[in-house]
Amino acid sequence: MEAAPGGSPRPAAQAPASQPEPRAPEPRAPEPRAPEPRSDRRAGRLSFCTKVCYGIGGVPNQVASSATAFYLQLFLLDVAQIPAAQVSLVLLGGKVSGAAADPVAGFLISRSRRTGSGRLMPWVLGCMPFIALAYFFLWYLPPFTNLRGLWYMAFYCLFQAVSTFFQVPYTALTMLLTPSPRERDSATAYRMTLEMAGTLLGAAAHGLIVAGAHGPHRCEDAEFPGPGAVPPNATCLYSIAAAVVAVTYPVCSGFLCLGVKERPDPSAPASSRGMSFLAGLGLTVRHPPYLKLVICFLFISAAVQVEQSYLVLFCTHASELHDHVQSLVLTILVSAVLSTPLWEWFLQRFGKRVSAFGITVMVPFVILLAAVPTAPVAYVVAFVSGVSIAVSLLLPWSMLPDVVDDFQLQHQHGPGIETIFYSSYVFFTKLSGAGALGISTLSLEFAGYKAGACQQAEQVVVTLKVLIGAVPTCMILTGLCILMVGPGPKVPSQDAARQLSLRRRTSYSLAAS
Repeated sequence: MEAAPGGSPRPAAQAPASQPEPRAPEPRAPEPRAPEPRSDRRAGRLSFCTKVCYGIGGVPNQVASSATAFYLQLFLLDVAQIPAAQVSLVLLGGKVSGAAADPVAGFLISRSRRTGSGRLMPWVLGCMPFIALAYFFLWYLPPFTNLRGLWYMAFYCLFQAVSTFFQVPYTALTMLLTPSPRERDSATAYRMTLEMAGTLLGAAAHGLIVAGAHGPHRCEDAEFPGPGAVPPNATCLYSIAAAVVAVTYPVCSGFLCLGVKERPDPSAPASSRGMSFLAGLGLTVRHPPYLKLVICFLFISAAVQVEQSYLVLFCTHASELHDHVQSLVLTILVSAVLSTPLWEWFLQRFGKRVSAFGITVMVPFVILLAAVPTAPVAYVVAFVSGVSIAVSLLLPWSMLPDVVDDFQLQHQHGPGIETIFYSSYVFFTKLSGAGALGISTLSLEFAGYKAGACQQAEQVVVTLKVLIGAVPTCMILTGLCILMVGPGPKVPSQDAARQLSLRRRTSYSLAAS
């Protein structure tokens, strides 16, 4: 009995002995943690070499995409001489196959296991040889004529699908380079700048090589060439241009493999299986900032694709600018390359939402080009269009990591959620581009476009002017209105960013151990 009272004073004595007050200094642990954000920044800082090698890895896909955007439609209509209705099906089928491959790629990549070289890097390297072969045969002119539509449909669908399996893990790799949002934005800017520089060199090489197939002498030799009247050197020139672009895939992939190290997945420890792709897709689609971002850039990206696809056709058939086609394409790309670093500074200084207004700079100029298709106006429009295209390409890839961070702070999830975000975004943008290009190319068929003809009907000229001016304008203004209505995607606050950074560092250490 006395032991009980004797024991009671002991707990009373243990109350001060337990000394919650002395443990109170343990909250002073945040004082040593105060320098940890600096160490986090140092630990999450990417070297210049890493950023450059990461940017080089995305060059081939953009070079190939730029060449197809500017020249594939002209090649199919005037060299392969496929009817415009079949060209519409080829473009639509290719874009739809690329869009359909996005959720498949997201599912397979999100369920794949981490290897010695990472979880995303093996997909990038494994797809590389297949893309190069598909791209080369996309520009090859087969000896038969009846089934050329099916030939180009097959290889364009294959190219778009395999390209998706390359692009989805490559872009999602941004989230696994560093836990620092600022460093990810910087890596994105390096990627966009180098991709545009590669696009410039690739489009310049492709355009200069195939220029002989579309010279004015073609119409001097034959008053009205019909089907089968293909310039004798066109096949060789397009095959050489395709080979030059295809070689960039193994070269640039080698730089990516040697210079970039993929970190462990920050979403969860490596032992976690993660959520299913369909469950993750349902969560991402219901996330309001992501939904607004996707809908906004559905219209803007479709406008850019229409502008690129019909510029060459407009200069060739709706104006007297066929001698300036290569120079105008180079002007657009040079302007985009030079303005990308300036837009990155503008994003950091004034915010991403304000920077979106830079896309509207091209609107009055494309309308002016449709009304006054002269060489001086065309070069001004090309320069301004490059500035607008640069921000339209940089902005969504800079805002998407912020949306992923916001989602990760609100939801518990398994590994691979960033892949679902990126793959679904590419899926929706490709789907919108497929619809826009398919419908617009079909409008040429209704207007009476004649494959291989040196001079098109007046209805075709009017249709090309509408496609180069009014259509991109309406799409851009619609997308910006959607972006500006209501709250947009926000960058996480400093406390939230620190919390997310600490969570990722813990996950990195757990996965590394």
